[in-house]
Amino acid sequence: MTVGTPEAGLRRAAGEADADAAADVWLRSFAAALPGVVRPRPDDEVRAYFRQVLVPLRETWVADAAGGVVGVLVLDGEELSQLYLAPEWRGRGLGDRFVALAKDRRPHGLSLWTFQVNGPARRFYERHGFAAAEWTDGSRNEEREPDVRYLWRPDHPADGGPHIRRLGSGLA
Repeated sequence: MTVGTPEAGLRRAAGEADADAAADVWLRSFAAALPGVVRPRPDDEVRAYFRQVLVPLRETWVADAAGGVVGVLVLDGEELSQLYLAPEWRGRGLGDRFVALAKDRRPHGLSLWTFQVNGPARRFYERHGFAAAEWTDGSRNEEREPDVRYLWRPDHPADGGPHIRRLGSGLA
C-alpha cells in the first residue's frame, strides 16, 4: 500500500527496533500539533513507554517512508490510543489509511480521546464518522487539559447516513 510520493507502507511494529523511531514521531507530532499543551513526561520517559509498553504489549502499527518511521497507530482493546504522524506527513492521506486500518481491525467500534484545543484532530475524527460522546475539564489526564472522548460505531454513523467501510485490507 502506498500514499502519494514517496511511498509509505503500513506494517505491524515487530519489536523494539521501531520503538524509538515511533516515539520520536510522537514527540515531533505532539510538539507541532499542541504547542500550548504542557507534556508531563520528559522525552526519555516517552521513549521508554514506547519500548516497554506500547510496542511489546499493544497492537502497534507504523508507517515507513524513505527508510524511516513517519507515523504510528496504537490500538488497545477498542481504544485508538495513539495516532501520530510526522509533521511533514500530515495532509497526505496517511492518517486516513491509519483510521481505515483501525476500523478494519476493530469492526465493532472504536473510542479515542483528544484534547479539545486540537481542532484539526477533532475535525479529522468527525470526518471519519467519530462522534463526540464526553467532554471533560482535563482533571483526569496528566496534562490537565480539557479533552473530548469520541466514539465510532459502524451501526450508528455520526452523520446518520449509510456507513460504508472497507473490508479485507490485506494488512493483517
